[in-house]
Amino acid sequence: MKKVMIGNYALSYGAKLSRAQVIGAYPITPQTEVVELLSEMCASGELDAKFIKVESEHSAMAACIGASATGARTFTATSSQGLALMHEVLHWAVGARTPVVMGNINRALGPPWTIWTEQTDSLAQRDTGWMQVYAQNNQEVIDSVIQAYKVAEAVQLPAMVVLAAFVLSHTSETVDIPEQEKVDEFLPSYDPEYKIDPDNPHAFGGLTGPDGYFELRYQIQKAMEDALAKWEEIGREFGDLFGRHYGLVETYKVEDARELIISSATLASTARGVVDELREKGKKVGLLRIRVFRPFPAETVRSLLSAVDKAIVVDRNISFGASGIFYQEVKATMYNEKNKPPIFGVIAGLGGRDVTVKDIMNIYEDVMKQDEPKSDIIWKGVKI
Repeated sequence: MKKVMIGNYALSYGAKLSRAQVIGAYPITPQTEVVELLSEMCASGELDAKFIKVESEHSAMAACIGASATGARTFTATSSQGLALMHEVLHWAVGARTPVVMGNINRALGPPWTIWTEQTDSLAQRDTGWMQVYAQNNQEVIDSVIQAYKVAEAVQLPAMVVLAAFVLSHTSETVDIPEQEKVDEFLPSYDPEYKIDPDNPHAFGGLTGPDGYFELRYQIQKAMEDALAKWEEIGREFGDLFGRHYGLVETYKVEDARELIISSATLASTARGVVDELREKGKKVGLLRIRVFRPFPAETVRSLLSAVDKAIVVDRNISFGASGIFYQEVKATMYNEKNKPPIFGVIAGLGGRDVTVKDIMNIYEDVMKQDEPKSDIIWKGVKI
């Protein structure tokens, strides 16, 4: 069934189709419609789930972790300052190995107060151990939620499905809603081996000394490494069943590319138009969209960048005192490679500033005039 819906509702339908059993709900702009629609679904009986109204985003995540520890499939959504408030319990979700799935609407952090898009909120959580997938359209949002549950439950790590504020969250697009029967076939019910069960008691989350803590962190890292293959495998499985294939990355016209534009989410959609224009001019340019940021698809990035002469990473985020965050990851991935191109890092679109085809075209033209980067940041559009 096809339906026109905003990106926020695509998250809601993804949770419904995945048969989420517990919803931890706290509203924050521009996420509010996600939990509003889920509350209506729960009230009408369309979704058989416990809807928990809490006093903060911190509590919303805590509720999801507790429910997940009992073997329930859980969901929540947040944005910006709300995600920042969750930070403490994000670590707990990972250490407790609870496969919570959360939607995060990328919104710039204050102050000054703002509600427009930027990726710094989710990328500030990159070291917590949450898997992160960045969607470029509303179809991918709903599909990614369903896949995220399957990957998360396979490796026992939580997953965050990320979409741009207003560019997707409040923009209406036609979405093909998968049939519930097919989703049930793809995503069986969740029944973990270890869970809180009065009839089979275990201890969870107790004090661990240095003799055991190190090994537990090692296991989290191994699970994250295992997730690389799982995202690819489950993306192919999803495609075979629903006709839309996904992977860790998406490539466009990279087969003979000499220059590569690298980006994520909706910026990559804009960059695709730039690639088409440049190809018409005879330029051998390709696009790499990084879809799954954690775990980071390092092997794929190395393979693609080793074959080109220049790479441009366009970031809608910043790590103050360093550079764009996707740029950092790409640059670090290539550091030990013998065949590596100059990698240029560009910051654009902070605080929801529009990034057009013309902007990315100008970025490309400026970079082509340089043999090597002069710094780790090229600012695009700043008016100082």
